[in-house]
Amino acid sequence: MIGFARDILARLTARPDPHPALPPSPLIRAEDRLSIPVAERNAEGLAGLDALKRGRHLARQEMWAELSAEMRAADQARAAAQGGMPVAELLALGAHSDVTLAVDHALAEDVDPDDPRLVAGIRALEAVLNEHDGDPMIALVVAQAHMEIGGAWRGTGWDATLSQLNRERCAAHFDRAAEILAPLLHAEPDSTALASARCALLAGCPAPDTNLADAYETLIDLDPGNPRHMRALGIHLLPRWSSSLDALELEARRTAARTQQIWGAAGYAWVYFDAITQDEEACARVDVAFFLDGLRDILQRHPGQEMINLLAAYCAIALPAGLGLHEEADLVRVQLCEAADWLIRDHLTELHPLIWAHAAEGFDNTARLSSPRRFAARGRADALQALAGHFRAELRRGQHITFTPTGLRCA
Repeated sequence: MIGFARDILARLTARPDPHPALPPSPLIRAEDRLSIPVAERNAEGLAGLDALKRGRHLARQEMWAELSAEMRAADQARAAAQGGMPVAELLALGAHSDVTLAVDHALAEDVDPDDPRLVAGIRALEAVLNEHDGDPMIALVVAQAHMEIGGAWRGTGWDATLSQLNRERCAAHFDRAAEILAPLLHAEPDSTALASARCALLAGCPAPDTNLADAYETLIDLDPGNPRHMRALGIHLLPRWSSSLDALELEARRTAARTQQIWGAAGYAWVYFDAITQDEEACARVDVAFFLDGLRDILQRHPGQEMINLLAAYCAIALPAGLGLHEEADLVRVQLCEAADWLIRDHLTELHPLIWAHAAEGFDNTARLSSPRRFAARGRADALQALAGHFRAELRRGQHITFTPTGLRCA
């Protein structure tokens, strides 16, 4: 059975084999016989970039009142950019980016732990917080900065390898973030930005008397139309974040039930969406039929090309990346990857390169890009290669594959 599964997955994702009727290079072959319009830029992606730049500009100009007002307006409107990232959080991220990036760079250079660069920026933000005492949006900026810096001290290695100094510095920043956020959560119960910050805080530094799933339930209920919160819940319920697979399954089903009127079965799929690309045991245990029903409900409710590209790239690139690591998970992956067929053949009409590039990175939104243009070019190449592999039989017969606004043409 495993061999059969591998063969199916190979047909979905493998590079086309050389064929006498086709040019020798896979990418040339795709370019010559596979035609699909490419959406180089999209409004939501630009909105996210604009929000980051806007937040950074307002902070650099010390226009904190204006920043607070814009963050509050975006928070109340539930405004979101590409991938569901809330605009209020993007403004905050831009506002503290100079501070947090400076710490990142200093730690990367292995500076002395008492180097002023590690504390100067956050001290300046603390001074701003004192000047705007009681402003929840400014408090959010500073709390976010502390969590980012705490994460930088934590790093990405195994917890067992973390030095005592790094552990203490990480904990200190998260403790300070908790102190800043504590009086705001009850004062601003309708703020998704603050609810999201609380979830990030609990995920990064769990409190013994607080349930992370309950915190996410509050956040999702505040903004049920944004799948980003459900995806984050799934990741943070994995065992590596001190939760369990039983909790993941329970919360996926509970989330689907609570959001059924908006998403149908999609709440289940969204909670598992990233979790099963990161954890083989979670992948092996997912309810395949429920998940696939969720994908169909996502598409029914959001049939735009951005969503279709996300789901197609997920099934064609992100999921297959874990093949061969776990036999039971392989069987699940193959069944889920077969959805790429109807997503591509029945719904895809244009290519969004950045989405495919992020899929190849496992949708790691924390990765900083040195060149977005090169990243997009790589995503375009990955997508064309995946599509060429998907249409291998047609290409071998010398057919031309053309994606049009009215449907797929093979001639």
